[in-house]
Amino acid sequence: MLFEWLQHITFAYPWVLLLITLLPLMGWWQHRNRRKHTAAVTVSTLAIRRRVTSWRQSLAGVVPYVRLAALTLLIVALARPQTRNDEQRAEGEGIDILLCLDVSGSMLAEDFLPNRMEAAKEVASRFIQARPTDRIGLVIFAGEPFTQCPLTTDHAVLLAQLYHVRSGMLQDGTAIGSGLATSVDRLKDSEISSKVIILLTDGENNGGLIPPATARDIARLYGIKVYTIGVGTEGYALMPQQTATGIIRSREKVNIDEALLTDIATATGGRYFRARDNAGLTSIYAEIDRLEKTRMQITTYARYAEAFAPFALAALLLLLLEAFLRYRLFRRFP
Repeated sequence: MLFEWLQHITFAYPWVLLLITLLPLMGWWQHRNRRKHTAAVTVSTLAIRRRVTSWRQSLAGVVPYVRLAALTLLIVALARPQTRNDEQRAEGEGIDILLCLDVSGSMLAEDFLPNRMEAAKEVASRFIQARPTDRIGLVIFAGEPFTQCPLTTDHAVLLAQLYHVRSGMLQDGTAIGSGLATSVDRLKDSEISSKVIILLTDGENNGGLIPPATARDIARLYGIKVYTIGVGTEGYALMPQQTATGIIRSREKVNIDEALLTDIATATGGRYFRARDNAGLTSIYAEIDRLEKTRMQITTYARYAEAFAPFALAALLLLLLEAFLRYRLFRRFP
């Protein structure tokens, strides 16, 4: 614990620590003077020296080093050791982003690894983690829409809700219009000027109560930009199906209404992207991240707390110990 505390110590006057280099010279000078002024008697045997050596004589040699240790701690205290605590303050305006994710049965197609849905969740999670200052929410849709997580800056909660998304949570189908309309409803009352929906689907609109064109117009009315992503390879993709004998995989044609997705994106000021594999989906989210930069200014403040007191107190105690040993125990006066 003490070692960790010392690791966070900085000095306001680090040049004062150069005085420590003079202490070895002071120690040598004291040792030289002590030998010079110490009386000596020459004897023919060391037996007498062993008999007369006492604990007082042994302890007397420690006294100068006690003073040196005290001076070392005093120099450290004069250098003003401090502990530093950095605080960050974010100023500016973030972006409100709503992820609108298709969770229909076709999202289990295995033209992505391990499938479209899991790939979409993984890339979306990295996108969320890369935007810590934005409010982000999640709407899922199949044959009907559902708000999985409202707009929040608590991205840990959002990620947990994203990971819990599974196929079969909603009635099957692809209600693009209803999914988009629900996303718009979650954003329309936001006071943030930049509002964005990222709509990801792998099919054609075939359900829901709200036509895609109506949802598109509502998004445009509220100034919400929509980026649309069509997910799926060209041609056919393997689709797992549960049967009485187990899971079988059949090849099914990939049908994405690119004209509709392009129209939604263009009308609202966004862009349409086509993702044909995991790498393509990753690059699309990276491009959206680049296009929708958060206007935030991060200011770092450093707060310092003085930490010289323990060193000064230790130096004082050592000086008192040295004075006690010198003037009370050994009764040596200058």
